[in-house]
Amino acid sequence: MNTSPAYAATLLRLALGSMYLAHGLLKLLVFTPEGTAGFFSSLGLPGFFGPVTMALEIAGGTALILGVYARYVAAALIPVLLGAVILVHGANGWGFGNKGGGWEYPVFLIAASVVQFLLGDGRYALKSQETKSATV
Repeated sequence: MNTSPAYAATLLRLALGSMYLAHGLLKLLVFTPEGTAGFFSSLGLPGFFGPVTMALEIAGGTALILGVYARYVAAALIPVLLGAVILVHGANGWGFGNKGGGWEYPVFLIAASVVQFLLGDGRYALKSQETKSATV
């Protein structure tokens, strides 16, 4: 039995989880909930979307790292990234190194999240919707 896809799914899950968790903690610890709410308000969104997004990133990143329904968490976080593309980074061009950050990084993370959903939870997941025989 070839277990490489299962370990690949695990590595992707850990990387995505770390990224989401780091971005959520950045909003919490550096920008603060008030600052994050202010930024979201500056985009024309209700300010409370900022702390909600922050909480989703922290909870989702933690769930991915632990492997708690990881494939569905990855899919559920895609709208956060779509919002980042549409409302923040899309007008800044392709390169993320552009002023204000372009859309390449969030779009890549959307693709990685879709791949996580398609691959499944991988090995060492705490809670999975998949049966053992269906897990890659």
